[in-house]
Amino acid sequence: MPGSATAATGQFRYTYTTAEGYEAVGFLNDPPSGECIDLVGPGSAPGSVSRAPRNHTDATATVFLGSDCEGDTYYTLLPGRGASERLLVRSVVFS
Repeated sequence: MPGSATAATGQFRYTYTTAEGYEAVGFLNDPPSGECIDLVGPGSAPGSVSRAPRNHTDATATVFLGSDCEGDTYYTLLPGRGASERLLVRSVVFS
């Protein structure tokens, strides 16, 4: 019998720059747990990096500089915490 899907409750936010050079905020509402999510801002250049993640969920978020939650550069955000504008991210997974 398959298990039920779990999700983090709340919102995860990040900042990105559009292809036109404007600052924008992206967000994930109640993101799934245990699944890698690539952070792609609408209208952003392909492969661009996001920054300043804010974890307003009830789960721990691990953000990665690399896509597909890969690479040795990552940072863990506890529930309700954010990081500085300098933290660059391309993907996130919630636990």
